[in-house]
Amino acid sequence: MARLLLGVSGGIAAYKALELVRLATKAGHAVRVVQTPASRRFVGTASFAALSGAPVLVSEFERDPARGAFPDQAVPDHDPLSHLELVHNADAYLIAPASANTLAKLAAGLADNLLTSAALAAACPVLVAPAMNDQMYRHPATRANLALLAERGIGVLEPDTGALGSRGEWGVGRLQEPDRLLAAFEAVVPAGGRPLDGLRVLVTAGGTREPIDEVRFVGNRSSGRMGYALADEAARRGAEVTVVAANVDLPRNPVVRYVDVRTAQELARGCAERFPDCHVLLMAAAVADYRPSLPTAGKLRKEAAETLKLDLERTEDVLGALSAARRPGQTVIGFAAEHGPDAVESARRKRARKGLDAVVVNDISRSDIGFEGADNEVTIVTGSGERHVPRTGKEQVAAEVLDEVARLRDEARDGAAGTDRAR
Repeated sequence: MARLLLGVSGGIAAYKALELVRLATKAGHAVRVVQTPASRRFVGTASFAALSGAPVLVSEFERDPARGAFPDQAVPDHDPLSHLELVHNADAYLIAPASANTLAKLAAGLADNLLTSAALAAACPVLVAPAMNDQMYRHPATRANLALLAERGIGVLEPDTGALGSRGEWGVGRLQEPDRLLAAFEAVVPAGGRPLDGLRVLVTAGGTREPIDEVRFVGNRSSGRMGYALADEAARRGAEVTVVAANVDLPRNPVVRYVDVRTAQELARGCAERFPDCHVLLMAAAVADYRPSLPTAGKLRKEAAETLKLDLERTEDVLGALSAARRPGQTVIGFAAEHGPDAVESARRKRARKGLDAVVVNDISRSDIGFEGADNEVTIVTGSGERHVPRTGKEQVAAEVLDEVARLRDEARDGAAGTDRAR
């Protein structure tokens, strides 16, 4: 597990940092917290100390009882400089919430408190998660400060839109939720200790929309939740992740690359450009099987006719084409939304027909799982059999799928090594 140095600046969103510490320690990470003096007006040091199991520092001039060590480290026999030792031991430094004032200090290179001094001395990855009123966030000075920090290599975790601190206020500037902050931290931990370190993973998500005219389309109800859960989990495990997203309106992971597409043709093009460079393809998008042959320019008028007939033509088989072009060492996983009791048998045929390593199938005849829902229940079909994943959150399904990817890749690697030995 990793070491997280968390900087907490002044703002009502400081209460979310408590939950972040709880989640991080629950996940097995070692956490140290530094606070600005203003942040103590919102959350006291005792709360962070209780959750992290380590002393909390506010000033670079106060003595650190842990002498810069994290909870998983032995305390050194000398008193180091806190702002140097803490970032030296940290795998990443996350400032959340990062107030407009703190962002301005960081952009100017000021070091007038322990939080900013540590940022200036940090050689590890540094992330900032802005949180403030929407007018302060939209101010040109704040936007310029964030752009400057990003140019310097600091990761900016853009705030959400929603209810703000002041009663009745709504807008951009809301601190990201703690689970997403933790995922962003885990994604920048230096390579070497995570199961997918060094791998490039390509994920498709959402559902394609095939235009009837410039207003209407033929589409499906895929929300993209499964694909995004796969991307988040792969990034958490160390992979470099790209998502080809078809019409998805969900929060995005700051360490994942996204390519927006609309139609099956655009999705095919986006995948074809990136597939040769990836190690793993997770084809979770619901790609339309048919599209209108002759989309209408402009808008069809309702009063023009009592009935409307559409001529549909087949779309390209995106997954089949990619699988046929695969190179040795690539792992290709398909997803299938089937209906009724023959779902698994249909997935077996699909896997064999398209030459896939596995097919993840779910039964869409059930209304409580699958499209648009937070839960799913799937069967992972491979060449050696099937593994059922009972109903659970899509995040856990993603973890099960990536466990299977790891097993398949280990199996393929062992098989290749055995062939080499036989020669």
